[in-house]
Amino acid sequence: MNRPIPVTKNDYIDVVFEDLTHDGAGVAKVEGYPLFVPNGLPGEKAKIKVIKTGKGYGFGRLIELYEKSPYRVDIASSERHKYGGCQLEHISYEGQLQYKENQVRQVLTRIGKLEDVVVHPILGMKNPWHYRNKAQVPVGEKDGKLIAGFFKPRSHEIVDTNESLIQLPEINDAVQIVKEIASELGISAYHEESHKGVLRHIMARYGQQTGELMVVIITRTADLPQKDKLVEEIVARLPMVKSIVHNVNSKRTNVILGEKTKVLWGNEVIYDYIGDVKFAISALSFYQVNPVQTKVLYEKALEYADLSGEEKVIDAYCGIGTISLFLAQKAQKVFGVEVVPEAIEDAKRNAALNGIENAEFAAGEAEVVIPKWYKEGNAADVLVVDPPRKGCDEALLQTIIEMKPKKVVYVSCNPATLARDLRILEDGGYKTVEVQPVDMFPQTTHCEAVVKIKLV
Repeated sequence: MNRPIPVTKNDYIDVVFEDLTHDGAGVAKVEGYPLFVPNGLPGEKAKIKVIKTGKGYGFGRLIELYEKSPYRVDIASSERHKYGGCQLEHISYEGQLQYKENQVRQVLTRIGKLEDVVVHPILGMKNPWHYRNKAQVPVGEKDGKLIAGFFKPRSHEIVDTNESLIQLPEINDAVQIVKEIASELGISAYHEESHKGVLRHIMARYGQQTGELMVVIITRTADLPQKDKLVEEIVARLPMVKSIVHNVNSKRTNVILGEKTKVLWGNEVIYDYIGDVKFAISALSFYQVNPVQTKVLYEKALEYADLSGEEKVIDAYCGIGTISLFLAQKAQKVFGVEVVPEAIEDAKRNAALNGIENAEFAAGEAEVVIPKWYKEGNAADVLVVDPPRKGCDEALLQTIIEMKPKKVVYVSCNPATLARDLRILEDGGYKTVEVQPVDMFPQTTHCEAVVKIKLV
């Protein structure tokens, strides 16, 4: 028998927040019925308005705070907080780290049924601001001038902003200067409704260790008006720029980058380092947006792999070879597999760039390629997985269980799918030894973790 919902839409009620959801909303309960309220923090007493109800849960809006959490901090811009991707900006960094660490512990217990796993204190940043080395900013028009910023949630309205507090200053400056130059030159913004106009997005990438900047101009049209003058002004006003690229995306789509890319000025790539490993970064390359914490993450993965120099290592979901090339410094041989062919070409180029000869890369699905390697006699002593947010493919998990590598290192960007996959590996004969959460994206709800797993 279904219990009646104890609240109705437009009710004003007093609540105490008990927890946070995975996306940072406060959780309050009325007669056991959960209400999710953005901007609420555990322990706070508040008045909320119920804005939507469903069978299992509802949503509310914060109206008034009666008692504040000690972790609450004042934020300078409610617009930026609501729309700029900083979902946890209203929580002190100490509180953010506690929330993320608790999130990892809770899902391991609730989803993974893992009660006795060691979860270490989360590794945070010394400075949790201005860390992102890449921005892809949509462009629009207002009052005859170009604007650039971010979309309001569930809309295509652009909020103009001069800076993001999680982007590197060099990235913020590049976006603003390119926007100003394009506006001065009369280059029109793309209009989604009419599918007319030119400039869709401005992308900037920055090598934090090298000081090299790439600017990518993304347009609807193959023709870029005032191209020569645009390039001349960018070079004059951004001395760090090493590459200016034009990308054409003529389709009606929310996908940012199109298929046609041409270098307008400078080099095809810029360079950066993670630790001692050098990476070439093109306009289309995947590269970690927080290399400072990426080094922390990968060093922990290397520690958990515990390589002596005799091991064969397989890196599933290897991307452009970031983890593979770290592992290759300590392993006998590393085999990397990735479904995106362009990423594999980048991985091979990065191996050559660093003079690393004991890493081999193949394009394809991990659950297809790895069994093929196994049959050819290339069984892994250690297997490393760094899957997307949806977690590991079930066929890959079964391959791991059948292949029985002695150690598995799981690098996760989603605690929930991590816990699900760990349960499958545990049921297949593995033991989760320890978990190290790492805060790769301060001010946001995202949390990474590295897990040491052994065959029992």
